[in-house]
Amino acid sequence: MAQVTLLAPVSGTVTALADVDDPVFSAELVGPGLAIAPDQDGGGTVLAPVAGQVVKLHPHAFVVQSGTGAAVLVHLGIDTVQLGGEGFALHVAEGDQVEAGQLLVTWDPAVVEQGGRSAVCPVVVLEAEPGSLARHHEPGAHVTAGQPFLDWS
Repeated sequence: MAQVTLLAPVSGTVTALADVDDPVFSAELVGPGLAIAPDQDGGGTVLAPVAGQVVKLHPHAFVVQSGTGAAVLVHLGIDTVQLGGEGFALHVAEGDQVEAGQLLVTWDPAVVEQGGRSAVCPVVVLEAEPGSLARHHEPGAHVTAGQPFLDWS
């Protein structure tokens, strides 16, 4: 299988999944990855991490399946499903083919945090093997949306 480079879907500070306040993500139950604590200013633009098909789309989360088989889940904030889509604008539809770096969603992480929720964004390769990801950035580093973020092989 060829290596797939995932782009950072949002701009912000890289965070280890183990530090995400959600047991499903912190225990890597759905797969390995990293998270990003989005910038308050400019962190509301969400880009496709890989080229592929949008196989699942909710206002607060989506999965893009790449042509090489990588299914990448991006979850916008923790417990944001409770918002019922309020504050999220979708720019694609489920089933759409997208390019890496294409605008998928806009939201306001500051509003999510003002509502008492975490705006941290887990980025997970679903069902990938532990150790199959290489990081471009370590936790604590700043990443800009669209920059190489993780390599999956």
